Amino acid sequence: MKLSLRLIPILAVAITIVTFVVAGNQVRAEKQGLRADLERRAEILAESLQETVEPVLQKGSTIQLPRLVERFGDREHLAGIAIYEADGKPTAVSSKLDSFAEIPPAIFRKSEAENRGIGGYEKIDQSTMYLYAMPLHRDSQVAGALVLFHDATYIEAQSMHIWREALWHVVVQVLLIILITFFVIRWTIIEPMVKVAHWMRDLRHGKVVPFPHRISEGFLEPLSTEAAGLAQNLAEARAVAKEEAQLREAADSLWTAERLRASIQKRLRGSSLFVVSNREPYEHVRGSKGIEARVPASGLVTALEPILYACDGTWIAHGSADADRETVDANDRLRVPPDHPHYTLRRVWLTKEEEDGYYLGFANEGIWPLCHIAHTRPVFRAPDWEYYQRVNEKFADAVLHEIEGAEKPFVLIQDYHFALLPRLIKSRRPDARVAIFWHIPWPNPEAFGICPWQRELLDGLLGADLVSFHIQAHCNNFLETVDQSLECRIEWDRFTINRNDHFTLVRPHPISVALPESAEDSGLGDSSETNRTTILANLGAEVLFLGVGVDRIDYTKGIVERFRGIECFLEKYPHYREQFTFVQFGAPSRTSIKRYQDFVTEVEAEADRINQRLQTERWKPIVLFNQYHSHREIEPYYKAADFCLVTSLHDGMNLVAKEFVAARDDQDGVLILSQFTGASRELHDALLVNPYDVNQMADMIRRALEMPGEERHARMKHMRGIVREHNVYRWAAELISELSEIRLDLPEMVETR
Repeated sequence: MKLSLRLIPILAVAITIVTFVVAGNQVRAEKQGLRADLERRAEILAESLQETVEPVLQKGSTIQLPRLVERFGDREHLAGIAIYEADGKPTAVSSKLDSFAEIPPAIFRKSEAENRGIGGYEKIDQSTMYLYAMPLHRDSQVAGALVLFHDATYIEAQSMHIWREALWHVVVQVLLIILITFFVIRWTIIEPMVKVAHWMRDLRHGKVVPFPHRISEGFLEPLSTEAAGLAQNLAEARAVAKEEAQLREAADSLWTAERLRASIQKRLRGSSLFVVSNREPYEHVRGSKGIEARVPASGLVTALEPILYACDGTWIAHGSADADRETVDANDRLRVPPDHPHYTLRRVWLTKEEEDGYYLGFANEGIWPLCHIAHTRPVFRAPDWEYYQRVNEKFADAVLHEIEGAEKPFVLIQDYHFALLPRLIKSRRPDARVAIFWHIPWPNPEAFGICPWQRELLDGLLGADLVSFHIQAHCNNFLETVDQSLECRIEWDRFTINRNDHFTLVRPHPISVALPESAEDSGLGDSSETNRTTILANLGAEVLFLGVGVDRIDYTKGIVERFRGIECFLEKYPHYREQFTFVQFGAPSRTSIKRYQDFVTEVEAEADRINQRLQTERWKPIVLFNQYHSHREIEPYYKAADFCLVTSLHDGMNLVAKEFVAARDDQDGVLILSQFTGASRELHDALLVNPYDVNQMADMIRRALEMPGEERHARMKHMRGIVREHNVYRWAAELISELSEIRLDLPEMVETR
């Protein structure tokens, strides 16, 4: 339809131009015809008058000439006749002619000189006249000439009449042709093309559908032939890719998105997959151009979307953006991603009181500091606990509604916001396979015992068939916490908990990032050097060395300790002053919580203190960008930095460390990594530090800057190999694989492996 609306003005303009060109030719032809007729009649009349007047002149008597002129002057369109002597003196002039005829026109002299009849058009008193002069002879000598004055204004009037008729014809023709063209284009082009677009979309999504029959005939037949060939090639390519993915899975080679899809389809065995998280993968916000779809800053989308792509699953999440309600259907669902829908997003709505109590209160003022050894006191309030229970029940209702009718569904719950959800789902759908991935650390039993509702949280988690953490140490802490808090039987050799005859498997699955194959082993090139030079120039100082840190502004990330380590480094090794700058990206987070508000102020104050103490007129040691930046904006700094500094006081994994390694396709740079992160258990070639020991941190910074190139390359190459092999696709595949192999003991049936 949009195509036809665009074509109609173009066609209308084209038709109008063509019609006016045709009308112009018609007017020109008509005008030429009328003029030719006038000129022919003038010539005939002049010759006839010449034969009559010349005998009179030969006799030397001019008395009869005025009567003769008046008699012939009544002809159609003839304004009058004038006869002149050889010297230009008028001998006889029609009474209808004005005084202008008293002076002979220029054509009179030309006719005398050339001794032949000559005609021409002249403008006389605002009127167009055709003048025709014929020489008169006496004794074979030119004795004068007669001039015919014809009124030619009727020719212009006739031309205007033709133009008016042409204009009306244009209007009628354009309207008719627009209507005809609209329907012809719609029936013969737009509708077939729309069908082709739908067919190609289905084909791209893996659906095998025949090519529309109507399009395979007529003038679109060449298109149908090529499209059919494209479909066949695409189907063959997809089959080859699927086969390669299956072969890769069998050979345990590199995990890719395609291999993950093949693995998921195999593991689900026709079941449906449902993901639950607090944060949604796509949010809709009002922007300057209307409602816009955005991807929130989260590694979850990268990790989980390939799973949902593979099985056309459903992602259930809190709809928190200002335009989210305007984009869902009557069941609060929509298909995503917006450009190429592959799975369903189901949004759950929370009141402001629920969001404040469940998310900001119990989850982030209670559980978050409880699970992180960062010496921030957790706050537990009874109203927040009530909201936490209420929101978990609301999400449980949404999940149960979505899985209604699904046979043996897979439910994958994300993080500490939904500790009660596994039990709420499993109690009503025991046939569902339920897993929860806890993205943050799990503390020791004594620390977790601070929570007044620890038993309720543990019982809720043990409703899951699989509880997963990043590292084995967190699994061990969880098992010990359960052992000390609940009545249950733990099989330590299998890491399994039996509570009320329900078995929960506890396993580590370290999350990761994607490392593109195309970026592997590219080598250090001119583009890397150009990028580094540009970034250093933008910092406004002629420095030689660059460090980078990327974090949410959170008290668990060790940002203040990091700044003090940099201060200590510059004090111990002063020759690096004005030679080294550290860039810190700090995105404000959870600013509705007072502890986070205070911490933002603390970070800014510490950076200002160090800069004021050490900076010079042209240089300052720390550059703080305290606003959100996308991964695309940060990646050039990863590539340009001499080292990346990750100093978390306690972290489940910390993907910044892996993102830095993934970005270094030049196999250069040094990772300085806190020993209290989950990533330190995998990236052994990083320089490990205790973030509380600023002297050790200062020495590690010096070591990173002075490390020989060969050692840097060897360390980075090894870390990139680990991230490449243990990427996010492998994490997702192993998590689903573990869940699919768990035995479900149902009340009325037993599933065997």
